Amino acid sequence: MRKVVFGGNWKMHGTWKQTEEYLQHFVNCPLPVNSEIILFVPFPYLSLMQKTLSGTQIRIGAQNMHSEDKGAFTGEVSADMLVDMGCTHVLIGHSERRSLFFEKGPFLNSKVKKALTKGLTPMYCIGETLAERESDKTVSVLQSQIREGLEGLSQDDIAKMYFAYEPVWAIGTGVNASEEDARSGIAVVREAIASMSSSSVSQSVPIVYGGSVKTGNIASYMAHKEVDGGLVGGASLKAEDFYLLIQAGMQGR
Repeated sequence: MRKVVFGGNWKMHGTWKQTEEYLQHFVNCPLPVNSEIILFVPFPYLSLMQKTLSGTQIRIGAQNMHSEDKGAFTGEVSADMLVDMGCTHVLIGHSERRSLFFEKGPFLNSKVKKALTKGLTPMYCIGETLAERESDKTVSVLQSQIREGLEGLSQDDIAKMYFAYEPVWAIGTGVNASEEDARSGIAVVREAIASMSSSSVSQSVPIVYGGSVKTGNIASYMAHKEVDGGLVGGASLKAEDFYLLIQAGMQGR
């Protein structure tokens, strides 16, 4: 049975004080033991996360990393730096990195490879834009993004990864993908993973759904066996909201 995963992507939100208050509340919540909870927080708060979350079941995630170990890359962070700060997971290929910072397949592939080499679990994000959806290109786009991201990886490497299907047209827009949109999109992703590895590997890796995920809709998404959890944006910014979402998702499961 695949692992159930909930990721909270704070993006560029929060203050030190807000993070302290969030963690004080969240670490005392009775989280489900048969799930993995990851907080993808801004870089400045990783040290606070490391200090506070040690010994808990909550995992620390970074929102980005560079593919090089060191060098003249102003503003970037390396995988080794993330490991030093207690990170176990890292987002790679989020649509905002693709669209705002023009990150493409080969560069993302190099990040995936570096993360795996350093013992980090990449959560590789894929998803189609509204224009691609309306042009009936969803399947080809998802297949291409998986192919580019997994190029040159062994089956063992791919088996260590997590994946997030986030249709770009549903991220932060308030427009909800239907349960069938989420299920069918993840099914395409899983088939594409199988083509780069094997059926057994593709059936073993967690694929979560992201895109305007809320407490009110997570259960209906997770009622489908293809959906292994959620990558949550705005609904993860308050500890009580994220906790209720996790509970609702597990009930749907």
